Amino acid sequence: MRRLLASVPTILGVIIIVFLMVRLLPGDPALVIAGETATKEEIERIRQELYLDKPLHIQFLKFMEGLLQGDLGRSTRSKRPVIADLLWYFPNTIILSIGAIILATVVGLFLGIISATRPYSVFDHISTLGSLFGISMPAFWFGLLLQLLFAVWLGWLPAAGMDGIQHMILPTITLGLFSMANIARITRSSMLEVVQQAYIRTARSKGLEERVVIYKHALSNALIPIVTVTGLQFGMLLAGAVLTETVFAWPGIGRLLVESILARDYPVVQGAVLLIAVVFVLVNLVTDVLYAYIDPRIHYE
Repeated sequence: MRRLLASVPTILGVIIIVFLMVRLLPGDPALVIAGETATKEEIERIRQELYLDKPLHIQFLKFMEGLLQGDLGRSTRSKRPVIADLLWYFPNTIILSIGAIILATVVGLFLGIISATRPYSVFDHISTLGSLFGISMPAFWFGLLLQLLFAVWLGWLPAAGMDGIQHMILPTITLGLFSMANIARITRSSMLEVVQQAYIRTARSKGLEERVVIYKHALSNALIPIVTVTGLQFGMLLAGAVLTETVFAWPGIGRLLVESILARDYPVVQGAVLLIAVVFVLVNLVTDVLYAYIDPRIHYE
């Protein structure tokens, strides 16, 4: 409950920052929405609909009034309720993010555990270089390279869109690369620290199989930092999906956010960023709760 209450000021801060940043964008949003051929009457009507003719604090109070009633306003492009657009696009982003975090966790754990059990080996050096590559490579650039190789040159996979499992492969790899590299690095570091502990030497001296020592004793005690970084990475995947979805034309909330920013669609921008922030906070809350189940000592504290 304390964690949950502490998240309220965070979300409120996000609401204020997003509200102010959207309105500090250059240009007249009413003119952008209406178009260059619009009459002054049409531009003024749009300005009144969005309360742009009111002082900033009045605009914020109107926004908060609607938010507390579950009303995020209407999109100035689609003319649909913002909540309807978010519910339409957000599940696609969740599907892509879940696929990316599963891939990142499985591969990252595997690379980190093998590197920790064989430190300074050829595999460890290759894994370290791969992790450095994953952290350093921008997502949009890596996505373009994958499209060029597997879609254009080889023709094995579709370059863009969302129509089946094949369309998920390239964006999932692109989105999960950074998280995979981070999880691999944290797993290696945490496992190296644990395998040097006295109880691991005791387990080995009892004649336990190496597989049991590593996966039952060492990994279970190294999970706290791994769970922490995995939870944070899942929250970051929602933000990282903005670039990935744009590159692969994936109909998710990230692509919706980019299009709405370019169109000065204030209500959708505010709603999308707020939704991403709330999910990020909730993921961190779930991660905190998991600590008590992974390590009972935290529960007793």
